[in-house]
Amino acid sequence: MRVLGIDPGSSATGYGVVDGERGEFLLVECGVVRPRPGDSFAERLLLIHEGVLSVIDRHEPDCLAIEGVFYRENARTAVVLAHARGVALLAGAARGLPVLEYAPAEIKKSIVGTGRAKKDQVGYMVQKLLGLVTPPSPADAADACAVALCHLLTGTGPLATMRARS
Repeated sequence: MRVLGIDPGSSATGYGVVDGERGEFLLVECGVVRPRPGDSFAERLLLIHEGVLSVIDRHEPDCLAIEGVFYRENARTAVVLAHARGVALLAGAARGLPVLEYAPAEIKKSIVGTGRAKKDQVGYMVQKLLGLVTPPSPADAADACAVALCHLLTGTGPLATMRARS
């Protein structure tokens, strides 16, 4: 199964394309879609949308997995993040992909074993799971790979089957 993982953001949207079968994982490509800082917010969203479409068209994933919305102290940040998520979701839907959402704590728990893991811990485990010499860089790309791995570890495996039955 080929999964496109997305770590949405308005200044950098990370992506990671990961193949996974029977507990073995292969990184196909990862990186970031980085809009130009001087662009209007609408232009930034358009670039994110086009960037995600480009990755989908190049790699033809079976599904798109994306980090869900989380809310901290700043509501404005959550709204901006929701817009970036929305255009990534739209790209997946436009190409007919199943779109799956995972909470940040669920992603961390599936990769590191705890939902309170720090970014460097996630990057290290992504490196180990993918058999890389170093963690994917920048951190947004590593986080997107973690989203894809989360789906491969939990979304299509025994935990998903157990969820579907309950």
